[in-house]
Amino acid sequence: MKKILLETSFSKIYMIVMIIVTLLILGGYFSYAMFTVTKEKENAISIVTGNLTYELKVDGEEGNTLTVPSNSRKDFIVTLSNPNNRVGRFNFYYEESLPDGVDIGYIEKDEFNVPPTETGINLEKVDTTGSSNTYLVRVSNTTESKISIGLGVSVGLDYNDLELPENGHLLRKITSTGTVKEVIEDDIMNRLNYDDSEQTFVTGSNPYNYIWYSGKLWRVVSIDTSDNSVKLVTQWNISSISYDDNSSSFEGSYMEEWLNDTTVDGFLGNLRSPEDFIKMDSKWDPKADGAETALEVESSVGLLNSYEYNAVGKLSSYLNNSLQWWTLTPNPTGGVITVGINGGIGGNDVSAANGIRPSINLKPEIKVVSGNGTEDNPYRLMGDNDKDLNGVKLNTRYSGEYISFGTGENNLYRIVSHETEGLTKITSAEPLKENGKFKTMAFGDGVYYSNTNEVGSFLNGEYLDSGNYLTSEQVNMIEDNTTWYLGTVGSGASYRLAKYGDINMSNLTSNITISKVGLLRLGELMGGQYNNSSNNANCTYLTPINSANIWNMIQFGQAYSYAPSSSVGIKPSLNLKSNVIITGGNGTLQNPFTLDLAP
Repeated sequence: MKKILLETSFSKIYMIVMIIVTLLILGGYFSYAMFTVTKEKENAISIVTGNLTYELKVDGEEGNTLTVPSNSRKDFIVTLSNPNNRVGRFNFYYEESLPDGVDIGYIEKDEFNVPPTETGINLEKVDTTGSSNTYLVRVSNTTESKISIGLGVSVGLDYNDLELPENGHLLRKITSTGTVKEVIEDDIMNRLNYDDSEQTFVTGSNPYNYIWYSGKLWRVVSIDTSDNSVKLVTQWNISSISYDDNSSSFEGSYMEEWLNDTTVDGFLGNLRSPEDFIKMDSKWDPKADGAETALEVESSVGLLNSYEYNAVGKLSSYLNNSLQWWTLTPNPTGGVITVGINGGIGGNDVSAANGIRPSINLKPEIKVVSGNGTEDNPYRLMGDNDKDLNGVKLNTRYSGEYISFGTGENNLYRIVSHETEGLTKITSAEPLKENGKFKTMAFGDGVYYSNTNEVGSFLNGEYLDSGNYLTSEQVNMIEDNTTWYLGTVGSGASYRLAKYGDINMSNLTSNITISKVGLLRLGELMGGQYNNSSNNANCTYLTPINSANIWNMIQFGQAYSYAPSSSVGIKPSLNLKSNVIITGGNGTLQNPFTLDLAP
C-alpha cells in the first residue's frame, strides 16, 4: 500500500511531546479527546484541550473516498470544528493503492509540508466552529480512466514551541483501551497487511505493537481472521536449547516440550495465568514461505514459522532483532530454519542450541488498559496491570520481571523462576561489568561448578563481600544454601538432563553442589535473554556438555561448547529469601521493583 502523508514540522526546542494523535476517517462525524502536553523547560506548563471534531464530505456527501477522473482536478469540502481556545491543526493525507507512475497533486512532489499555494488552504482553526474549506486533488500521469483515493485527517495541538518526535509524524491514532485486536487495528502506524485470508499481519520496521505480559516484552505479529485471537512473539530470546536430537518435526520435539512444560523448568509453567490469557488449543503450522499449509500441531505455545517472518517484512521488519533464533519450519535440505543475526534465514542442525522466541495466541477478548504500544510504554493487559504492589512478597511475581538489585553499573536483575518453594531465583539482567567493561574470567580447571573453582570462588567471595556488586542489605536477602544442578547435556540432548537423571524427570540428577551464588543452567528462562548482540559478552552456564567442555551463552542468543579455561562473562544467579517484599516499582524495565527484607 502506498501512503502519501502530509507531515508537519515545528521549531526545534528542548521538550517532550506527549501528544501524537491521528484520526483515520471511516466516514461521518468523529470526536476525539486530546491528551496532555507537558513542556519540560523553565516555567513549565501543562495544556489540556477539549475535543477537536470534524466532518468530512466528498462532493457534499459524507464519506472518505474520492473518485477522480484521470488527468483532472476535483474539489472536495471539509468542515472543521474547534471549540477550544487553542490552535488546532488539521492535516490531510491520502492512503490508497495507486498504479505505478500516478501522481496526486495535492501534495506536490518533494513538498510534503507545503499545501498547494493556489488553493489558499489554511489548516489552523482558532476558536472556530463550522468552518468549511475547499480542497483540491489533482491526478496526473496515468492511463486509468479514474482513480479512487482514500482520505484521512490528523489533528493535533499547534503550539509555537511544540516539537515533534524524531519521526516527525502527527499521523497516529492513540487508543489505550479496547481489545488487543481493536487497539492494533486502530493505530495507523501498524500498517496492516490483509493479503493473507487467514492472518492479518502487522508490518513495518517499528510499528506500535509492543505488549508487556507476564514479565516479558512481546510484539503483536498477526490477527487470526477466524476468531480474532492475536499472535504474539517475545521481542527478545528467552533461552536456548537444542531443537531435538534427530527430527525437524515440532510435534514431540524437545522444543515443543520446553515451550509447553508446565513445571518451573519450562516456559508455560512460568507464565501468568496462561489459561486466562492464552488460546490453549492453538494450532501451529510449520509451513514455509509460499508453501501450502503443512501438518498443524496443537500446543499452547509455539514458534513463528518462516512464512510469518517473511510476511511481516523479514530483514527490514521489527522481527529482525539482531539475534539468532529458531523458527517452526523444517529446512528442505535438513534441520530447521533459523533467523540469523543479520535477519537472513537458513537451515540449522536440530542438535544446535539456538535462541528461543516463544509465541502465543491471546484470546480475542483480552483487553488493553494502558500504554501506547511503544517499547518504553508498551500496551498493558487487563489482569496483568497490577497497581500498588507495596508490601507484596516477591515470590508471588513472574519470570522476567525486573528488579532494582545490585549497585552501580550492575544494578538490574530479573526474576528467573520460583524453583525452590517460597524462594525467588533471580539473575543479572546482563553480564557483570567492571569500569564500563564486561568482567571476564575462566570457569575453572574442570567442568563442574563449585565454591572453589575459579568462577564459583569469585561469586561466593568477592561478589558477595567486596561491596562493589551488592550492598550488605542485599546480601542479607540471599538464601544461604541453594542447590545447583550440574547434569550433563550433550549436543542434541534434552534440556531436562541439566537437572534430572532422565528425560522423564523421574529423579533429580546426583551431580549437584550447594552454595549461596551460582549460575544458570542450560534451558533456564532468562538464560538467553539478551536485548541485542552488540553490547553483550559471551557468558558461561554451569551445565557441562561433556567431560571436557561447558555450555557457553553466546551474545547472539545461542549456546555453544567452550573450554572451561576460556575467559568469558558472568551472569550470577541466586535465590532471594521468602520474606523479601516489594517496596515500589511495577517490575518493568522502566520501573523495576525495589525490595526490602520484611521482619
